[in-house]
Amino acid sequence: MFAELTAVAEAATPVKEMTPRERVLAALARKPVDRRPTCNPTSIINVEMMDLSGAGFPEAHRDAELMARLAATGHTELGFDTVMPVFSIINESSAIGCEIQWNERDNWATVRGNLCETAEDIRIPDNFLSHPDCKSVTGALTLLRKRYPDVAAIGKTMGPWSMGYHLFGTENFLLRSVDNEDEVKRILEALKEVTVTWALAQVEAGADALTLPDHATGDLVNAEYYERFLFDIHCEMAERIPCPVILHICGATVDRMDLIAKTGFAAFHFDSKNNAAEAVKVMNGRCALVGNVNNPVTLYRGTTEMVREEVRKACEAGVNLIGAECAVPLLAKTALLKEISKATREFGQVR
Repeated sequence: MFAELTAVAEAATPVKEMTPRERVLAALARKPVDRRPTCNPTSIINVEMMDLSGAGFPEAHRDAELMARLAATGHTELGFDTVMPVFSIINESSAIGCEIQWNERDNWATVRGNLCETAEDIRIPDNFLSHPDCKSVTGALTLLRKRYPDVAAIGKTMGPWSMGYHLFGTENFLLRSVDNEDEVKRILEALKEVTVTWALAQVEAGADALTLPDHATGDLVNAEYYERFLFDIHCEMAERIPCPVILHICGATVDRMDLIAKTGFAAFHFDSKNNAAEAVKVMNGRCALVGNVNNPVTLYRGTTEMVREEVRKACEAGVNLIGAECAVPLLAKTALLKEISKATREFGQVR
């Protein structure tokens, strides 16, 4: 019903043609748009875009110019209304002191080993923001803001639950959440300051909005855990970060979408494991939705017809911004990535 009412309201009030930046920011604010925007809160880069831009992994994770050049292809070649230069999930963890395995162009960079054993081991270096792996991101955002002023620039700051995986190891951190709830809460309190500090630096560098991945995924963490450990922290961060924030959590997450809608985050980037119409119904206009085209089947080995069908369903359901469900596979087909934008221009029109 909400999607139907939204469609009626949009049809009744024509909106003049917008720039990509205007379109994205309006959609994140749940305001009228000329058409639904395409948005990549997480990486949409593949190996072909690396070849085209002359900027590949691992160098493009750590060099501002290469990072900006590669990120720009999301708009210039794939047709998205956004540019998002943070291709990994570990830049800030590197700056904290984690050992990183910077993999080659067909694989993602990963954290090696555990930096911390207890909450008291967490130390945020004084030079955190001036670390090369932070400076590359803020530098890239500044370059993108200057070169593409009419395109929405999105940064990324990892949430404290995600960084808990990086600093303590995923299995160790999850076991600790069962065995030592108080310590996990101390860990999250310490790491939320990294999230906010890193967010503020990216806003200052030129980010229009920020993705906040906090991987309390539906496959590992249920809604009760989300409420117990993260809800209050997410509410606080929504207040402290002075730009639209797009929360990202993988997996089946309808069970916590009502809570997410109450955090104050502008949007939720959601997985194809969730039915788009059901997600829109739960959100009920309280929080924008971004997504949710499938990665491993549709964008990796699917067809243009499959992409078109998923985009059509998302648009008709009332999803506010259309894009892939998460960082796309590095060997995803360029033609299928382009089809997201093409199909959104067709099915996301306001009539």
